Order: sequence, then C-alpha cells, then structure tokens
Amino acid sequence: MGRYFGTDGVRGVANQELTPELAYKLGRTGAYLLTKKKARASIVVGKDTRISGDLLESALIAGILSVGANAIRVGVISTPGVAYLTRTLLADAGVMISASHNPVADNGIKFFGSDGFKLVDEMEEQIEEWMDQPDDQLPRPVGADIGRVLVRKDASELYVKFLEKTTRERLTGIKVVLDCANGAASLLAPAVFRAIGANVIPLAVEPNGTNINADCGSTHPRALQDAVVRERAQLGLAFDGDADRLIAVDETGELVDGDYIAAILARSLLDAGELDHNTVVTTVMSNVGLVKAMKALNINLVQTAVGDRYVMEAMRKGGYVLGGEQSGHMIMLHHNTTGDGILTGVQLASVIVKTGQPLSELRKIMRSYPQLLVNVPVVSKQGWDSNLNIRRTIEAVQASLGDEGRVLVRPSGTEPFIRVMVEGPDAALLKAYVKLIADAISLEINVLHNDIVTV
Repeated sequence: MGRYFGTDGVRGVANQELTPELAYKLGRTGAYLLTKKKARASIVVGKDTRISGDLLESALIAGILSVGANAIRVGVISTPGVAYLTRTLLADAGVMISASHNPVADNGIKFFGSDGFKLVDEMEEQIEEWMDQPDDQLPRPVGADIGRVLVRKDASELYVKFLEKTTRERLTGIKVVLDCANGAASLLAPAVFRAIGANVIPLAVEPNGTNINADCGSTHPRALQDAVVRERAQLGLAFDGDADRLIAVDETGELVDGDYIAAILARSLLDAGELDHNTVVTTVMSNVGLVKAMKALNINLVQTAVGDRYVMEAMRKGGYVLGGEQSGHMIMLHHNTTGDGILTGVQLASVIVKTGQPLSELRKIMRSYPQLLVNVPVVSKQGWDSNLNIRRTIEAVQASLGDEGRVLVRPSGTEPFIRVMVEGPDAALLKAYVKLIADAISLEINVLHNDIVTV
C-alpha cells in the first residue's frame, strides 16, 4: 500500500497525522481523478459523529469544490449509507469520514467509486501519485465554474427506507437492544428497527463528539449483553462507529460473532435458493467451526487474507453474494456494495422471525473451537516462512490436530511480530502447541525480547 492509503482508506490522528491540509489535497485530487474530469461532477460526503468530522469535512469539501466538482453533503451517516447514496443519487464518487471502531482521536477518509464500491489499489496509487507531484497542476476554475455544496437533508431517510425494504418480515413482538456506539448508527438503527415493527431498547445513542466507541459498540459489548438479559430481549445488536460491522447477542446474553452470523445467513440464503454458487467468502481468521458447518451443508468456503477489501475482491471475482469476517464485517451483495452492520442486523432478525427459532438455537449451526493467538516479537520478519525448522514444527502441530484444528502463522503487517494462531477442540493443548511454534521461531530468528504477547 502507499504512504497515504492503508487497508481501509487514509487513517491517522485527526489534526496531527490526518490534517486539514491532507484532507484538502485528498478532496482535490480524488475529485479530479474519480470524476474523470467531468464538468460539474458530484461527490457524496458523509461522516460519523467524531468531533474532528467537521474539521476534516470542511477541508475535504473545499478540495472538491476547488476543481469544479459539487459536494453533496449528507451529514452524519454510516459508511454503507454513503455507498448506497452514491449509487442512488447517481453521484460520480462518495467519501466517508470515519475511523470505524477506533478511538475518538483517530479519523479517516475513504473513497467510493460511482458504483458504490471501495477503490481498487490502482486508483488509490494514482491518487497518491498525483498528490505527491511537486507542482499542483490540477485545474483551478473561477467564477461560476467553482463547485458548490448541495445539502441533502433527506439522506438518512432515503437510506432508512432502503433498509426497511430489504426484508418482508415484521418484527412485531420482538424486543431488540441496539448498541449504536454513540456513532453513525445512533439515529439510523433505531429508526430502521422501529419501522419494521421491533420494540427497540436503544443504548449509546447520545453522541457528543467525543464518546464514539467509548466502552460501547461492537468492540465493547458487555453493556449490551447485560441489557439483553435485564430487558429479557430476544436479540441484541452492537455496531461500531461507522456502522459497517455488527456483533450480535442472543437472548441468553451470549455473544454471536461474525462467523456465527455468516453461518446463519448462509443457511437461510441456501434454503431460499439465493446463495449464488453455494459459496461463502471469509478470511483465514475464521473459526474452523465455520469451515465444518459449511462443509456439513455442502456450502463452499473461499478464504482470503484478513481484511474486508480482500473478501469483497473474491466475492466480485467469483460472483458470490455473501462474505464476511469474524469481526462482524458482513457483505451481502444482493443488497449493498460494502459491509453493512444495520443491514446485517435486519437480515439476522428476519431469520429469527422466519424460522421461529431463538438466536441461541440458530447459533447451534456451528461450534466455535478455542483459538489461541500470540505475537512473537522478532528483529526481522524476512525468511521465517522458508526456515526448515519452523516449517517442520508447524507441520508437526498441524498433523497432530488433523481435521479437528489448524495452524495459522503470519507476519504482522504493521508491527515487528510473527503472529501464531492455533485452533482446536482442546484449549489446554493449544498452549503447548503455540509454545512449540513460538519457541521454534524464537530459536531461529533473533528475538527483540523474551516476552511473548498473548492476544
């Protein structure tokens, strides 16, 4: 990846790394390249509830207007909402200002093409190349040719109505607790679920600019679990700051992660004859229990590198309609062009109504095997995968686990670690297996220190 774009847009501490100057350049360059030099092009601009959103939005929009494109300002909305509106409003591109599940100090900028899909690597690289030109050669129109800001006050309403129409089921009599992370879902999710008949108990729906993801949302679901049990609700749903991911809670207060959700939705689509090519796409971090569950249903499983962009790439290439990550990014291409937490929640609730089964019963489709992940600190990540001793140790552990488990060893993309994950039915044995592999790595590669960090 380039020095601006990471795996999910441009990220950094707002006003320190992700400065208004950088946002201006991104808006200016992105608008020029994504609109194909079209006269009076339009770009949808949305944001989450972070206090830095106003700062970055102003700078980003100034950049867009400076090359003669119009900015369609839709205000606080989810990332998938921007993707949907970009397509629906026939815009030439879309931009979301958010750092997803990250703390409030962080923020990010991610672009969508006119088709509502995130940009491919080649386009991001092209934007970076133009941003790094020593002289700004982009056009600077004057007078009537300067871009304008168009405010769509009905943007959230359009998106909510779209989500309502993704199900025929009514949630009458269903009590749902919604943890909206004090983020983009705060107004959207309760409106959607009330519209389809649910009795909604809202949590973390009072954003003040600084409380996004603070001890709430998909990365901190404890309060949701307690509320589901206390309120005797049938379902709990936790979103992250930009509402593109979802973690669920069943009526007993147990967590239901993305692997379980993928399995439940896959079986529902299969039964309805809507699981194209009988295939689900996940990442290599998905639990082996999901692999076994899909095999039992004769559903193919395609696994990719970690990251929803890689899941999406495989889905588009193979013509598949369902994919996701254990973290809760679920992509349903029948409905939207990116991961959508509220959409996923609607579909999951619909399965509960359609089958008449509680989520605690639906989750029995798979058994989650224990996973142990450790980070082995190393001086260099080069050559570990070609080291004979390390390879033999990994193969020996995998042979011991057989079909009941697996080993995944990979270098961290951003830190000086080799990550070792072992999965299997016996949690006690996993510690011994992980130690074998970690010791082999430590023996063969110079270690920064002796402490292995357990995740």
